Amino acid sequence: MSAIPALAVDNLSVEFRTRSGIVKVLEHVSFSVGKGETIALVGESGSGKSVTAFAVMGILDAAGKVTSGTAMFGGSDLLKQSERDLAELRGRELSMIFQNPRTALNPIRRVGQQIADVLVRHGGATRADAPKLAIEMLKKVRIPDPERRAEAYPFEMSGGMCQRIMIAIALACRPALLIADEPTTGLDVTTQAVIMDLIGELGRDSGMATIFITHDLALAAEYCDRIVVMHAGHIVESAPSQTLFADPRHPYTAKLLAATPGETASLAELVSIPGNLPDLRREDLPACRYSGRCERLVGRCAEPLPHQTIGDRHGIACWNPL
Repeated sequence: MSAIPALAVDNLSVEFRTRSGIVKVLEHVSFSVGKGETIALVGESGSGKSVTAFAVMGILDAAGKVTSGTAMFGGSDLLKQSERDLAELRGRELSMIFQNPRTALNPIRRVGQQIADVLVRHGGATRADAPKLAIEMLKKVRIPDPERRAEAYPFEMSGGMCQRIMIAIALACRPALLIADEPTTGLDVTTQAVIMDLIGELGRDSGMATIFITHDLALAAEYCDRIVVMHAGHIVESAPSQTLFADPRHPYTAKLLAATPGETASLAELVSIPGNLPDLRREDLPACRYSGRCERLVGRCAEPLPHQTIGDRHGIACWNPL
């Protein structure tokens, strides 16, 4: 793992314009991922994990707007790139595995052709060689009978198969940065391990940086070097994986871990997180968006949050940490 960041996101803020008002989806989000490093973005649904990825990739919905921040990649700011330049980077240097493969794949094009298209467009393959290379990618993601499956359409395949096709497309050109949004959804445990091992192997061999977006904290702990915890558009804590699981300091992180089933925990031992995410359309959003749910609330929590570093790369945004 390199100390040089492959991607450095700083002060990223995103809002969405809706019929019911402006939604402040992300606020002052900052993190980095090094070459060959894998980090996880974790948190409840609605915490801003996928929006962060879409902003970096330049594929926000038309209602979305980046209001501040930078995303430095290869010496340039992705947030200031033209759509034409981003189109050149996506697929070759930047790649993403989407959460819903059925909507990401072209329904009227055979899956082998879709992989071959990426290899020709971004990987320098010839039209003659691309079909064979596509079949090799299908083998890598454990698609059975890959020669026959390459001729199938997405609607002829299961959701898990489509997910593996999406992963094959994302990894085809050995990108410098991979964003994997719930890449193992719909896959059995054995295939999950195969896919995560494949992503990890590519990261080690080529120096690929990986951002893994997930609800599965156990999977994040096993495969990720660092974990970044998000809540309601804020990063509340980040630390090396072992450190975060052994010593969570933000109250939200501790609750998130306590609410996660383990190998030995019974259902009775699981702890729910009280309350709900705040309404992000509010004009008077608190400085700490977790304050309305927090048992450690103190008067200073109304003030702008401090960003402290505790120990080795352990960051926390809280006035009254554990």
